[in-house]
Amino acid sequence: MSNLTATYTSPTTSSPRTVSLPLPTVSNTPPTTDARVVHLTELQSSIKALQADLNTFLTQKMEEDKADSVTKGGKVDDTKEEENYGEEAVDD
Repeated sequence: MSNLTATYTSPTTSSPRTVSLPLPTVSNTPPTTDARVVHLTELQSSIKALQADLNTFLTQKMEEDKADSVTKGGKVDDTKEEENYGEEAVDD
C-alpha cells in the first residue's frame, strides 16, 4: 500500500491528512482493462475518503475559530471565513 497525503497549513497550524492507496500488482505483462478499472475505482474511493477527512477537519477548524472570535467579544465575519477556508464544492 502507498499513501495519499494532503497537508493543511495555516499561520498557526499544520495538519497532514493521509489515506492508504491500493497499488496495482506489478508484473511483466500490461494490466488488463478490468484490472485498470478496479485500480482506478479504488483510487477514486481513496481520494473521496481523503476529501471527506479534509472537509471534517476544516469544519472543525472553522468552528474553533468562530468560538475563539466570539470568546474574544468579536463577531464572525462570514466573508473572511469564506476567504480563509473556501467554499465547499458540491458534486451534482
